Amino acid sequence: MARFGIFSGDTSRRIAEADSVAVIGLGRFGSALALELMASGTEVLGIDLDEELVQALNGELTQVVRTDSTKQEALRQLAIDEFDRVVVAIGSNVSASILTCSALLNMKIPVIWAKAVDDQHGLILEQLGVHHVIYPEKDMGRRVAHLVRGAALDFIEVAPGYAAVKAPVPSTIQGIPLGDTALRRTHGVTIAAFQHGDEPWQNADNSTVLRAGDTVLVLGPTAKAEGFAQLR
Repeated sequence: MARFGIFSGDTSRRIAEADSVAVIGLGRFGSALALELMASGTEVLGIDLDEELVQALNGELTQVVRTDSTKQEALRQLAIDEFDRVVVAIGSNVSASILTCSALLNMKIPVIWAKAVDDQHGLILEQLGVHHVIYPEKDMGRRVAHLVRGAALDFIEVAPGYAAVKAPVPSTIQGIPLGDTALRRTHGVTIAAFQHGDEPWQNADNSTVLRAGDTVLVLGPTAKAEGFAQLR
């Protein structure tokens, strides 16, 4: 595991390895991301200029620091250049987001993820050379739209036009080994996993027999996967 430490002098420094991530911007998105990374065993350095946000996460992250991330020297003092991955989760200040990403790129950070609040912001980040630009609000809106209009219990767009859909198992395939249902031919989808009641999820195969009340994870073209979720 990576270790955070204080070196001699007034400069706070740390040694970053592959299991550690710096998250810059600790608003709703950034703090949720940082806490989830911590829960998965990743060491997290959180950075924000807002003292209240920093104090709120004090003790929750491996280390949390109040500093101005638009200043390259401030980032160097935190040894950001030792990180393999940095997430810029600044959303309320587009200028600060752009300046922070520029500083990180100048420092040759290998992988930078950055939150964009709109298409224009995202375009600028892409033109700067940010490796991964994400649109949390836009993506969540699209996901909820699929849930609102259909019968799916959950929906994830794996790629444009292809989705993973969580749905109740339809009565037409209950009690039959999946290998005998011809799902791919008749519906154009694949059942990848299933859950009996509250039991743990299991991988599905041709011998899997589903029953009433089961939940399945369906993979396939978006329209076909959503269509399958409508079956009863």
